[in-house]
This record gives sequence, structure tokens and C-alpha cells, in this order.
Amino acid sequence: MPVFVDKAKIFIQSGKGGDGHISFRREKFVNNGGPDGGDGGKGGDVIFRVDEGINTLADFHYGGKYKAENGQDGNKRRCHGKNGSDLIIKVPEGTVIKEVASGKVIADMSGDNKEAVILKGGRGGNGNMHYATSTMQAPKYAQPGQPAIELEVLLELKVIADVGLVGFPNVGKSTFLSKVSNAKPKIANYHFTTLSPMLGVVDLNDARGFVVADIPGLIEGASDGAGLGHEFLRHIERTRVMIHVVDAASTEGRDPFEDIEAINNELKNYNADITKKPQVIAANKIDMLPEGEQAEIIQKIRDKYEPLGVKVFATSTLTGQGIQELLYYISKVLSEINEKPVVFEQEFFPETMARAADEAFTVEYDPEEKEYVVEGPKIEKMLGYTNLESEKGFAFFQKFMADNGILDELEKLHIQEGDTVRMYGFSFEYYRNADTVPGNYEEDEEE
Repeated sequence: MPVFVDKAKIFIQSGKGGDGHISFRREKFVNNGGPDGGDGGKGGDVIFRVDEGINTLADFHYGGKYKAENGQDGNKRRCHGKNGSDLIIKVPEGTVIKEVASGKVIADMSGDNKEAVILKGGRGGNGNMHYATSTMQAPKYAQPGQPAIELEVLLELKVIADVGLVGFPNVGKSTFLSKVSNAKPKIANYHFTTLSPMLGVVDLNDARGFVVADIPGLIEGASDGAGLGHEFLRHIERTRVMIHVVDAASTEGRDPFEDIEAINNELKNYNADITKKPQVIAANKIDMLPEGEQAEIIQKIRDKYEPLGVKVFATSTLTGQGIQELLYYISKVLSEINEKPVVFEQEFFPETMARAADEAFTVEYDPEEKEYVVEGPKIEKMLGYTNLESEKGFAFFQKFMADNGILDELEKLHIQEGDTVRMYGFSFEYYRNADTVPGNYEEDEEE
């Protein structure tokens, strides 16, 4: 029997952009040749797509790493590197994608959102053909491709239903669902027979139909992880109305009032917004009560909860008593609400995270070496494609530091002209307004 899996953690990674190429053409009748290094290809995106044929996250049960294809490097003769292939990850409708560390929502694959680009592939780097100018005709640097982005995400399947059935185990929820819809849940007289949410479609004559989800039975402490029910509390979040099924006959010795309060407390502890949803009580199993006690028990429940706006129906899944009245009432409530199912808003933006990490840098003073140390991903990449051994290359480097606020940060640390600055093994003396830095730097020879 297939295992129902509604939560999984996986690693996803976009494709790295291909590096730009450094090369020079050698052609007859072309004076001095010229740079012809091509651009790198774009890395593949990581895309999540809804597949109507999937209803569980079982494919991701054991985790794993899902990686898009890297872009190819550029080549000579202005050849552009091939773009990396996108990675399509298929998930069931209702899957919520969250960033693991923060728990924030990246995307909700529900409603009209059938496809979402979660991680964008790295941009390909420019080849050296882009850096030729009238004064720098033979640039010996090219741009590296943007790095891949890696992210650990949590996939949570939250079923999409109008109505949720909640209640303690063995109160008759599965039987109720089988009587009112096309669902065929497993039914037996012991706890936790429902090991996964069951969905059923209710069709009514001359009234609006709706989808019902049987949420596996809760117990006290479920919101804190007790029992099996806590694994499925997330499925209640999308529902718009709740039917609270309670054993009015106390066939297992439990008090129906205590059961109602206990379940409501678990819902409140999990997510207080759930308790604000319209709720209906199905006082079930009244066929198990002596005729003289039925009216008395039901009236006690109504006296306590109907003043709070909670409608109470006396029901029996065995005889069918009260079922139709309850269903038509639910249909009426849903029509009055007239809201679309809950779709969770995006809270976490991977592109912002990647951009912040890419642009971040640190400026510190090393008292032992008596040097100022500057580090950061963007700086390291810039050093990778800048020819610092040329005067023009170093001028480009100086402009980069000024544009990115690095020189301002150095001055905040009271750097003086002539002090040494170190960046990933490259050191130079600081001069704020110098076009070049004193030293053995030579102009590139044209090729």
C-alpha cells in the first residue's frame, strides 16, 4: 500500500552560470587581431510544477539534492556557451515550499499558481570581447559566471478542501465521510484507523457542493507532537469551515463536552486563526443513546455552544439522521463566506538572499600584520576577472572599490595614505585619489 507522505526536506540548487572566455582572434588583414572571447551560458532554473496525477510527497520521502544544469563556459570566436537545462520538480497541488531555517513560505502551489521558479540560474559571464575600448584593445580578463544558489527547503502538503472534519479518534468521522461523499476510507473500531487525510466531494441537489477532508483523529497534546494527529494539523489551515464530530453517546466513556474543549484547545495551540473559522458540531452516535436521553444530551450541547455561534446537529451515521440538514447548512455557510481557499503569501525571497550574500563584504584591521583586510564574494569574483598587473586594470579596480563603498569603509577605520590593504592574497598601498598605485605595474601590450 502506498505511503502517504505530506512533509519532506530536500536540497535544491540552481545551475552555475558559465564563465566568460578570454581569447584573441588571429585573422589575416585584421590589424593586431582583437578580443573574441564568448559569453558563458546561463545556469538552469529550479522550477516547481503542479502535477494533477500526484497526491503525496512520497517521491521526496528520503530527501536528496536536486540540481539544475550548469551553463557552459564561453569559447573563442565569440561562441556563446550553452545555457544549462532547467530542473522541473513535480509536486501535488497544495504543496507549500518553505525555507527550512526560517520556516518562511517561498511559494504555495495552490489556486492559479501551477508553476513557480524557486531558484534562478546564475547569469553567464561576459567574455573579454565586451571589455575592449579604444585605449584597452587587448583586455586579458573576462567575467566569471554567477554562482549557483543552494537552499534547503521544506515541502508541506496542505490538502485543499472547503470543510475539515475534526474530532477524537473513533468518533465516526470516517463513516461520516463515506456516507456523504464518494470517498472510501478505511473504517474500523479502533484508534487511528485514518493514517492520512481523506478527501471526498459532497454533491447536493439544488445547493452548492463542496470538498470535505477527514483529518486524522486528534488527542490532547497533539499540537505539541503527541499521537498521530499533530502530523496532520496543517491540513486544517486551508479549510473554511470545520465540522467537529463528537461522540454524544460517550460509547468509550469520554465526556463529549471535554472532548470538544480539548480539540478546540489543540487547534488554538497550533494556530489561533483556525479557531476563528466557522464551526459546526455534529453530535454523533445518537442512535446509541436511549430515546429518553437523546433530546436531553443534545439540548445540553446546544445550550452551551449555540450562544457562541456554533450550530449543533444531532447525527447518526448509522441511520442517516441529521446528516442532510447538516450538509445543506454547511453549503449555505460556504455560500455566505464566498471566499477563495487559503493561499499562503510569499515571505521568503531566495533572490534577495543570494544577492545580499553576493554583495556583502567585510572591512577589518589586522593589528598583527598592520594591514586592512577586505573580503567578500563580490570582491573575490571581481579579482578573478580583473588584470591588476596593468595600469588600466588597477584603475578599474579603484573605481570598483569607490562605487561599492569599500573606500568609505576603509576611511571609517581611519586608514592613512600608504597603509597596506589586503584582499585574498593581493596587497596594495592605499591612496584615495590616485589613478594608479605606485609599483611595478605595466601597460598591457596589444596583441
